[in-house]
Amino acid sequence: MSSGTFVDRIDPFAKRSLKKKSKKSQGSSRYRNSQDVELQQLPQLKVDCSSMEQEELFIRKLRQCCVSFDFMDPVADLKGKEIKRAALNDLSTYIIHGRGVLTEAVYPEIIRMISCNLFRTLPPSENPDFDPEEDDPTLEASWPHLQLVYEVFLRFLESQDFQATIGKKVIDQKFVLQLLELFDSEDPRERDFLKTVLHRIYGKFLGLRAFIRKQINNIFLRFIYETEHFNGVGELLEILGSIINGFALPLKAEHKQFLVKVLLPLHKVKCLSLYHAQLAYCVVQFLEKDASLTEPVVRGLLKFWPKTCSQKEVMFLGEIEEILDVIEPPQFVKIQEPLFRQIAKCVSSPHFQVAERALYFWNNEYAMSLIEENNAVIMPIMFPALYRISKEHWNQTIVALVYNVLKTFMEMNSKLFDELTASYKAERQKEKKREREREELWKKLHELENNRSSSKTSLKSDANSELLTQQTNNMTGNLSNATNSTLMSSLSGNAPSGGVTDKVSATSGGSSVSSATNSLASAASK
Repeated sequence: MSSGTFVDRIDPFAKRSLKKKSKKSQGSSRYRNSQDVELQQLPQLKVDCSSMEQEELFIRKLRQCCVSFDFMDPVADLKGKEIKRAALNDLSTYIIHGRGVLTEAVYPEIIRMISCNLFRTLPPSENPDFDPEEDDPTLEASWPHLQLVYEVFLRFLESQDFQATIGKKVIDQKFVLQLLELFDSEDPRERDFLKTVLHRIYGKFLGLRAFIRKQINNIFLRFIYETEHFNGVGELLEILGSIINGFALPLKAEHKQFLVKVLLPLHKVKCLSLYHAQLAYCVVQFLEKDASLTEPVVRGLLKFWPKTCSQKEVMFLGEIEEILDVIEPPQFVKIQEPLFRQIAKCVSSPHFQVAERALYFWNNEYAMSLIEENNAVIMPIMFPALYRISKEHWNQTIVALVYNVLKTFMEMNSKLFDELTASYKAERQKEKKREREREELWKKLHELENNRSSSKTSLKSDANSELLTQQTNNMTGNLSNATNSTLMSSLSGNAPSGGVTDKVSATSGGSSVSSATNSLASAASK
């Protein structure tokens, strides 16, 4: 058992170092187990040679590039690595400048070479506490060759000779699925190439479009509700942004469902900051396509509004402003009340960045025009929070911004502003009165409690006295009974007649009573 595992078992919350980890190179297990294959230098491809010879040489070079090398050892097989690098560069140049070089026989060879190099099992993160916002990514060790393979792939897809009818035989759903899995790579350079490649495939293969959208949908749902970890969410959203931009009108039901069931729940993941810009762009694209989606989108954002994360709250406010830039007045009327109730809460936030971002809405000209048209609804919602902040907020910058907003409201509708001011002051007086009444009530309750406690003490004392009296009476009664019993017992004896005898008996009877009394008293004291 490692020391780290031992510590985790003893204390799962053991402190860990906050030091950032430096960039490291990683490679998949396949590269570590590469076969020892010696490559031979092949002639350079030339455009002006006969097509049959060049096609044969082209295929030989493609097969040569299927060999993988171990980049975890930087000095291993340097000659073979250099030969492959030169061959990949030659292939890329040949595809760009050659004409008629992409024959039908070449297609499966190119896809085979690409599959051998790209499709691999991605290793798990070497840092279990990896934070994409704080830590540097782990880079792919084999990138010197991978980059050239991606370039060959792009030249292939972008070539004027590329024919989708032939390409669809080798670029199928299985190929696309493996390509999408690579978006989880930690290396941002690879994800950037994948983004471009997938976009080209989506544009050229109409039959794969629905499948690509469905698989992206599945990746997002798994990310939201299961793993909360996928490195390529931002890149996939960037692709979706351009896809959404090309949707035909009216929007299909499946596209609307994707917006409500997938894009909106993406806002609740805690690593939102990694892809929020791309996500907001996708949402705004939908609203520009169909304005009727504004209400469900805004209500969905309010549903997922962060309660404890100020950074996410600032991002939500930024997205709301982007939505306000494209919103139509009839749609604004539908969402103005719940929206500005939330904005009033944000303005009242003790976190000055949240309050500041909310107050910046009044610097947006289009938003101001919408607010002015609906000031009779918005001013009563916002005024109490603004007036209270102007008197109580700790940050002077926020206070200054609030004064500007109040001044704007006064210029919009001075009559309503005066009414709201008077109403607010009257309400404050009522609140103060209620507070005083509450304090007096509590004071009375405390007094009653104190009186009750003292009453309990006196009642307890009286009860003790009564109990003591009763015990004394009982003891006296017992003593009296015992005395009478002894006396009767003495008097019932055989006494001789005569006065002297009676006196002696009486005297002896008195002694008996006295001794009985003393014995009872002694017993009582015990």
